[in-house]
Amino acid sequence: MIKKQRAFLKWAGGKFKLIEALSKHLPEGDRLVEPFVGAGSVFLNTNYSSYLLCDINQDLINLYKLVQTDPERYITAAKAMFVPEMNDKEAYYKVRTEFNLTSDPFIRSVYFLYMNRHGFNGLCRYNRKGGFNVPFGSYKKPYFPEKELRAFSESAKNAEFRCIGYEQAFELTKQGDVVYCDPPYAPLSTTASFTTYVGAGFSLDDQALLARKSRHTAIERGIPVLISNHDTPLTRELYHGASLDTIKVQRNISQKGSGRKKVDELMALYDDRYHSEND
Repeated sequence: MIKKQRAFLKWAGGKFKLIEALSKHLPEGDRLVEPFVGAGSVFLNTNYSSYLLCDINQDLINLYKLVQTDPERYITAAKAMFVPEMNDKEAYYKVRTEFNLTSDPFIRSVYFLYMNRHGFNGLCRYNRKGGFNVPFGSYKKPYFPEKELRAFSESAKNAEFRCIGYEQAFELTKQGDVVYCDPPYAPLSTTASFTTYVGAGFSLDDQALLARKSRHTAIERGIPVLISNHDTPLTRELYHGASLDTIKVQRNISQKGSGRKKVDELMALYDDRYHSEND
């Protein structure tokens, strides 16, 4: 079995664990377009001849471009941050403050990885003013992902990175492309707090727009689109006209984890080459 390639970033909702099952749902094509690239697990573990990888997070895209074009310089600078004296609350908050004050893409990229590995749960979160605000994580010895950075840099030779929203990403698609969408998860219930989604800039309206855009791209332009999301009545309704399948999400039953309810992953494939249904 081919060894799976891990992303170098920790990422909420990352697809590393689901990659084998998810890959089975991805149609063949020349280029994979990802409007929400996140940590890039799907890109790293698939075999398209080229990739268009998009995200609205400028820090993420700048970091990927650096690892793509100047891996040695980046790895040297980032590795210097992974020393015992930097694994400290005061040091972390000092870096976070400096990160929020600088606009230098190289410094921000170095600090971004440091905060990703030293911050709480590998979260990536900004306040309304655009300031990174994840608290310190208190890990014994944060891992420096040198091997993963080099592998990413190697894979990125066939990739183009763009800091754009999902609608613009769809506009750049062409014949021979396959689109994979991994949007922020839809809420598990209509009573779930919407504030987190507003903060992430992805509302229920966006979920519906994305579904419509995907359906039209497949029907009118013959470009297949696969979307993954929580399997809920809402998402099943949103993705009408798609072939639906579920991936069972492993449930870790433990005392501590009992509060974390895991929901199966829904795979919605719009592929009008096999499937015709008018909107």
